[in-house]
Amino acid sequence: MKIAIIGYGRMGQEIEKRAVSRGHEISLVVDKENSSDLCNEKLQGTDVAIEFSLPSTAFDNITTCLKSGIPVVSGTTGWLDRYNEVLSLCNKAGGTFMYASNFSIGVNILFHLNKRLASVMKEFDQYNPTVEEIHHTKKLDAPSGTAITIAADIIAESERFEKWVSGSADSKGGEIPLFSKRVGDVPGIHTVTWLSETDSLTIGHEAFSREGFALGAVFAAEFIQNKKGVYSMKDMLGFSG
Repeated sequence: MKIAIIGYGRMGQEIEKRAVSRGHEISLVVDKENSSDLCNEKLQGTDVAIEFSLPSTAFDNITTCLKSGIPVVSGTTGWLDRYNEVLSLCNKAGGTFMYASNFSIGVNILFHLNKRLASVMKEFDQYNPTVEEIHHTKKLDAPSGTAITIAADIIAESERFEKWVSGSADSKGGEIPLFSKRVGDVPGIHTVTWLSETDSLTIGHEAFSREGFALGAVFAAEFIQNKKGVYSMKDMLGFSG
């Protein structure tokens, strides 16, 4: 499979390593220094594009690929106010698109467990959730897209919570607190804690390197090749609900 890598920071470089190790060819690498190379002419011959860029450029990168008939896997966070526009374009063009706030297999298992636990906790209103995420100091967005996904899934499963807030929150007012820390070169730690006056229950995930995120993105590219439509990690992993 020929893969275009859009965004050649630490994640893009790790994706290149994992893709090559699995026998794939890198057909194009685009970063801020050569952004004009992301065009229909240079995308031809590419089977799938993997996009990990910046919130300010993700939408244009994705739409350029879709308009060129190239399936896209995107892991860029912070641009989702235009997500529905991408879905509309993908469907109109008969294209292929897959987005995830996190491509780690372990994190997506955490997402699945988090939703199940939130559903169980509907019956135990003495417990209130807190979400914490810790990342390296070069991460641009806070809270992380992964933490926001976790909180959004709790809200979707619960009748008590209506929104998440960054920092301290009023659980009686239907708010879920999200705490963000930026420490050294931490790849990513996400923790969900349900706290009562007598005890607490915690689930979480800690990444030891960026390898798991990059490998998951390559798995996603392999999954959507030769498919049409919009997909998620739940589709790839076979999770229902």
